[in-house]
Amino acid sequence: MSVYSMTGYATVQSSTTQSAPETEPRQEANSRLGVEIRSVNSRFLDLAFRLPDELRQAEPALRELLTGKLKRGKVEVRVSLESASASSLRAPSAATLQRLGSLEDSIKSWLPQASALSVADVLRIATNEDKKPHDHSEELLKLAKKALKDLMAAREREGARLADMLLDRTAQLRALAALAVPMVPKLVEQQKTRFLERWKEALALGSSTALPEIAQDRALTEATAFAIRIDVAEEITRLSSHLDEIDRLLASGGELGKRLDFLIQELHREANTLGSKSTSLELTRISVDMKVLIEQIREQVQNIE
Repeated sequence: MSVYSMTGYATVQSSTTQSAPETEPRQEANSRLGVEIRSVNSRFLDLAFRLPDELRQAEPALRELLTGKLKRGKVEVRVSLESASASSLRAPSAATLQRLGSLEDSIKSWLPQASALSVADVLRIATNEDKKPHDHSEELLKLAKKALKDLMAAREREGARLADMLLDRTAQLRALAALAVPMVPKLVEQQKTRFLERWKEALALGSSTALPEIAQDRALTEATAFAIRIDVAEEITRLSSHLDEIDRLLASGGELGKRLDFLIQELHREANTLGSKSTSLELTRISVDMKVLIEQIREQVQNIE
């Protein structure tokens, strides 16, 4: 499966022609339908629809379509519908004109002072009368499916880019961990030597009656306790295990954003512990570099579905 980003954009449009009644074969109504889908990152799936009033009834079907494919993200769907007449002026049908004339005569018989219909009045009334509502729901769903497909493709491309970036950062973290591993034994050996030297200096300057062997054993005990305190082998092992799991999730794909977010928290905890146990400038720098990389990973993981 692929890795999907929650960021994407898609827009599609279609033009349809609706023929006028048979009495007006040359008159046609053109409609342009457009669907635009935008998505950004969000903890959950948050859908928002901006639909014309005449297409409001299609919202449940659109919601069902999107929830079947998308799991996370703030998604906004905008639908536009533009209608225009193929000609600037529609000629009223003979039946409409006859009906208007009959109505005017009937009204004047009751209201002799009523004004006669003007040409503009006739055109306006006839145009409104000839308008017939057209159901665009089926066409809208077809167009929405295409827009959703384009959106998924865009999110997949962005997800592939994010996965490559994350794999690069995990490789850098492994390299830093590899640098830290051999430092600890060297630090322990250096500290053990310091303890022994200090005990020898204390015995030479003081009047202690302690046997040299006892002093040396105590120095070794102190060195051993120090080694336990600064040992980061366990942290390095857990860090490597988390990195392996991140790589595995990226390879498997699917819905992995929340699991990656948890693993990032664990990585940050191990890097913090590594820094707190540091007794050398080199190890401290490694811990800081790890935190920088982990923060970069965290920022990008927020965009993965």
